[in-house]
Amino acid sequence: MMTTHHDMIVIGSGPAGRRAAVQAAKLGRSVLVIENRLRVGGVSVHTGTIPSKTLRETVLNLSGWRERGFYGLAYRVKKDIEGKDLGARLMKTLDYECDVLEHQFARNGVQTMAGQAAFIDQHTIEVTAPDGDPTRFTADRFVIAVGTKPYRPAHIPFDDHTIVDSDTLVTEVRVPKSLTVVGAGVIGLEYATIFSALDVPVTIIEPKANFLEFIDREIIDEFVHDLRKRGVNFRLGCKLDRVEKDASGWAVATLDDQRRIRTEMLLYAAGRVGATAGLGLETCGLQADSRGRLAVNPVTFQTDMSHIYAAGDVIGFPALASTSMEQGRIAACHAFGAPLSPAPVFFPYGIYAVPEISTVGLTEEEVKSKGIPYEVGIARFRETSRGHIMGLQSGMMKMIFALSDKRLLGVHIVGEGATELIHIGQAVLNLGGTVDYFVQNTFNFPTLAEAYKIAALDAWNRMPAAGLVSEPAPEVPIEGDWSTVVELRKAG
Repeated sequence: MMTTHHDMIVIGSGPAGRRAAVQAAKLGRSVLVIENRLRVGGVSVHTGTIPSKTLRETVLNLSGWRERGFYGLAYRVKKDIEGKDLGARLMKTLDYECDVLEHQFARNGVQTMAGQAAFIDQHTIEVTAPDGDPTRFTADRFVIAVGTKPYRPAHIPFDDHTIVDSDTLVTEVRVPKSLTVVGAGVIGLEYATIFSALDVPVTIIEPKANFLEFIDREIIDEFVHDLRKRGVNFRLGCKLDRVEKDASGWAVATLDDQRRIRTEMLLYAAGRVGATAGLGLETCGLQADSRGRLAVNPVTFQTDMSHIYAAGDVIGFPALASTSMEQGRIAACHAFGAPLSPAPVFFPYGIYAVPEISTVGLTEEEVKSKGIPYEVGIARFRETSRGHIMGLQSGMMKMIFALSDKRLLGVHIVGEGATELIHIGQAVLNLGGTVDYFVQNTFNFPTLAEAYKIAALDAWNRMPAAGLVSEPAPEVPIEGDWSTVVELRKAG
């Protein structure tokens, strides 16, 4: 069988794969991207990031969610919202994302191929195309960026209509009369709150007493309070015993305490696994863990085989589209000896629930555990003029400062626009800024960003006590590598 050689082969075209491929191409290398779908984009475009965020935005628009503060809880832009209303916008968005990515590959000279890739040896892969014809390729370097897929345990009777996972939920979008969500992780909470915004009764089942443990607890308390006001039911500390369908075809979830929850749809969102099955890892000297994830050097993203890199969700935490892109870029640069700057320690985490949560830096719990004397400032969105204009009833920003030198340690936001607002805090944090920046600088008025000044002043008003602190605060590094990031936020 004839083989074609490339400088780098990237398996997967999600955020990590696309960035690795384009970066390698910009370094003048020949690159081939293998995607097991008919169109590029990976999990992010087809079943993950883009579909869920598109669904969220569509729901908020059609439901009139953002206007209910003025016009009442019964206000809707469209009275009867159906699955086809949500699916129409979803398909337009996905087509656009694929077109943009295909154009990006084309203008950078990156070749693409649809098919399932499997290693034959350490430098050879065989790609089985949709028509079944296998083709072999060799390369000097590889990047595995296949992402993850939903965890589907054998005892859950998935039928992809009544009992679904996050992939099949967006494949066949519909609005159920009621919904049970198993798993209070990022994905489960996003979909639970999106459907709650459509006034669908939602129950969330989570075996742990707490959830999103890497998020500041005060932010989670505010988030839970907001959801409970909307009628979302939490079953925390409750394990799922079994799932069945009753005579009417509805899902019945039985908990370990024998309580039963009956809803028209059940979303099982309790974890994801690396999509490494079928890659033939054993033939190239690699082995995935029990969750299908690959271990890498946290600085270079090399696997145990130095010429094979892995990036994105397939390597585990933090499993963000934004950080996956950066991992892919770093992997490509290291593979071909391009210079690299140290990665910042602190990066923003965005949870696109309703309301949004976004955070950067240390939580109050982490600050306490490190023994850093600190002060906290709080701003409520309803305290801002823009918040009044928008009719916001909830939402808050929390800022944490070191008492010794007034340095910013963390910013935590829940509410409208949180994932956009966080970047101001991210910049100040990674540049080593202090409370003085927020107190002395001018923000556009009226904006939600004004909350930064309100929260900073709230903390500053209590900061004269800083003179009583004799010991300097422990140094919080501003630059580091991904191992430092993982160690700092290991709880996530």
